Amino acid sequence: MREIVKDIQAWILSFFIALFIVFLLKTFIGMPTKIKGDSMYPTLVSKERIILSTWKATFNKVPDRGDCITFEAPSLNSKHYGDTINPIAFYDENNKNFMDKVLYDVLGITSSSYIKRVIGLPGEHVEIKDGKVYINGTELEEDYLQDGVVTDILHGGRYTDVLVPDGCVYVLGDNRSASSDSRTFGCIPINKIEGKAWIRWWPFEKFGIL
Repeated sequence: MREIVKDIQAWILSFFIALFIVFLLKTFIGMPTKIKGDSMYPTLVSKERIILSTWKATFNKVPDRGDCITFEAPSLNSKHYGDTINPIAFYDENNKNFMDKVLYDVLGITSSSYIKRVIGLPGEHVEIKDGKVYINGTELEEDYLQDGVVTDILHGGRYTDVLVPDGCVYVLGDNRSASSDSRTFGCIPINKIEGKAWIRWWPFEKFGIL
């Protein structure tokens, strides 16, 4: 019986040591993730694998314009959308179970994440019109987009003329016609950002810094 207890204690200790190591790696280095969907095509393609740099996200630092970031997916089935006075994406924390909260608070792991490009920073006026993006009245140069791509008012476009609140960023997918982004759900709180796309390691022929 004593040996069984020792084995259980050893397994528990090993689990918490492993959890602590993962926490350190996630906090100070980065973490791997897999691209799902085509919203960032051609910059990032579905099933590609990347490593996220998590340093800024850990300390809630404002990302740079143009960064490709991952963040917790907003609660899309919400009646809260449509408030252009307070255009912040809604997160229904009440629908998270205990384990969901532990995984997110400790490891930054969520059941669903999005990857998009940072377009608007806190305090900036973002406006979408005539198929283009304007920041504080100046057209944004977007060399990363494919030729012919236009930024339209997607799915009703509730948030296409907004002032980005403090502590938030405005994000868009590079594949504008196939991306659910800030046009639909509003600005993303910085504390919901998980990391910045840093290294693409799969497929190997595309290995490199993003």
